[in-house]
Amino acid sequence: MSRNKKFRIEETEIREIIPNFGYCMATDKITVEGLKIGYMYREEPDDVNDSGWRFFSGTETQEYVNNPDNIEIYDVNTIANYDSAIIAFLDKPIGTELSRIGDTNNFIITPES
Repeated sequence: MSRNKKFRIEETEIREIIPNFGYCMATDKITVEGLKIGYMYREEPDDVNDSGWRFFSGTETQEYVNNPDNIEIYDVNTIANYDSAIIAFLDKPIGTELSRIGDTNNFIITPES
């Protein structure tokens, strides 16, 4: 994790909720700005430690996502501390895309475009 960013949750405040799930990618909209996860998908993992999960607030522009300074690699447990609503969906298979339903803690499968 980049040490020059001011994260919404301090490293010392991260609780172990879902151990040994591997790593994921998430944008600063979630970890720095504190927005809830609005869109997530699971792709083929890059290696054995990669869960394949990628998390976004859903407000990111393509330009924002293309800037590597806006995305970090985290333990999935860390992101679950930011938004525990994702936990119920983490066992979904590769290829799953989910979108949050409004301000609820529920997600729906995102239809293919």
